[in-house]
Amino acid sequence: MLVRLGSRGSRLALTQASLAADALRRPGVEIALVPITTAGDRDRTKPFGEIGARGVFVKELEEALLAGRIDVAVHSAKDMTSTDVAGLAVGAYLEREDPRDALCGAERLRAGMRIGTASVRRRAQLLALEPQLSIEPLRGNIDTRLRKRGERGLDAVVLAACGLDRLGLDPEIGHRFEPEELLPEAGQGAIALQVRSGEEQLASSADDAGTRLRVEAERACVGAIQGGCLAPVAAYHDGRRLQALIAAEDGSWVVRRSGDDPAALAAELKALVA
Repeated sequence: MLVRLGSRGSRLALTQASLAADALRRPGVEIALVPITTAGDRDRTKPFGEIGARGVFVKELEEALLAGRIDVAVHSAKDMTSTDVAGLAVGAYLEREDPRDALCGAERLRAGMRIGTASVRRRAQLLALEPQLSIEPLRGNIDTRLRKRGERGLDAVVLAACGLDRLGLDPEIGHRFEPEELLPEAGQGAIALQVRSGEEQLASSADDAGTRLRVEAERACVGAIQGGCLAPVAAYHDGRRLQALIAAEDGSWVVRRSGDDPAALAAELKALVA
């Protein structure tokens, strides 16, 4: 049986696709990689809000799945929308790696630092930790953002630790933010294998039950808050309890709560900031 694996074409995406292929490969199964360019890949300069809503790195992969051009789409789970697209389902989550955010170029935050990130979630929480930071927009793949740090004279950039680890770039990390400092994006650190509804068996053998429980709780909470990667909203399940927050973009306030039920936690947070 041939399984066509769809993936973005960046170095990190192809590395993650290789991990997915290894997890799916078994006797009688042949894997074919199908690189696909997304809207987020085509435009690396505009803010995400000018390209489209959340999902700019997954939409074309999902369209290829629905059209039957691929059988499994490989996503960074944090790039997915909070609810599944009609006709599609997550067949597997690979075992989660480090979900934390990483500071590259410095070992700690200091007043007056210039830090690059395009994430409003990171921006809000960084400014809450140190209001005297200068947060500058920075987009591109991991290698590009690390290079631009030097070209633009930035003191540091903030990236997902898991991506740096997967590419062997962990020596670039000066500090890994604990969730108590920077709450991660829902799904960060996990790789999701998306399939057509009813074809979950194509990927189910690779599913990690613990990762699924945690990531789906995070996605459900963010979806209930009706936030996404463009809003300062975050959710993270540590295996024991779900934490979530809503913040002002300038970091002037952050409301954080924890609980067990994603919907109830989202309702509590929304009531507090209404």
